[in-house]
Amino acid sequence: MNGLLEGKVVVISGVGPALGTTLARRCAQAGADLVLAARTVERLDDVAKQVTDMGRRAVSVGTDITDQAQVDNLVQEAMTAYGKVDVLINNAFRVPSMKPLADTTFEHMREAIELTVFGALRLIQGFTPALAAANGSVVNVNSMVVRHSQAKYGAYKMAKSALLAMSQSLATELGEQGIRVNSVLPGYIWGGTLESYFTHQAGKYGTTVDEIYRATAAASDLKRLPTEDEVASAILFMASDLSSGITGQALDVNCGEYKA
Repeated sequence: MNGLLEGKVVVISGVGPALGTTLARRCAQAGADLVLAARTVERLDDVAKQVTDMGRRAVSVGTDITDQAQVDNLVQEAMTAYGKVDVLINNAFRVPSMKPLADTTFEHMREAIELTVFGALRLIQGFTPALAAANGSVVNVNSMVVRHSQAKYGAYKMAKSALLAMSQSLATELGEQGIRVNSVLPGYIWGGTLESYFTHQAGKYGTTVDEIYRATAAASDLKRLPTEDEVASAILFMASDLSSGITGQALDVNCGEYKA
């Protein structure tokens, strides 16, 4: 995908140690300059250095996307640095409660919606003028949780389902301005973070990481889990001009575990 985002400026929120970092590297490899946003500034600076070592520009802006003033600052910093924004990738994530809805506090549910839905909306609103000028693209990173109703995922599914509905509505509202809004719905994402979790589970239950992996992947058609790079490839496709005729859509990346 080298050159796929050549000359474009990409804003990525939620740049953490897993998918966010992979996305930053992949966007840089594809020719983009980056604006990196997350609450942990030290991590942002490390990822920004990786990007600059690849010959691309990167601006890191510590941002809590639940705070309107900090979002406004992010927009200003991005426009000051580059004068334009072509792509916004909403990747902010919070570990779900993993409790039945009856045992999940309303405060926790509000926090999940505030980050997942309203946080993404603040960013989209803030960058709309720039994205309209660039005929730009928004990619909201969602989850396959919207495809199932497993116990203990209720609060997470509520937030992600609202994000999906919002994405579809925004595709209609912003289409006349030339802005595309799409979603990518990963399943479990195989990488260092998930491997660490599986290692913890293996020790807890007296099994192995390989056994947990096989059990988790058994429900998928490919009998494996998508990697961070594979999920990033789907996001880059939706971000790029290869998907110029696609908006309001949700692309599942779960190796065939669930189907829309």
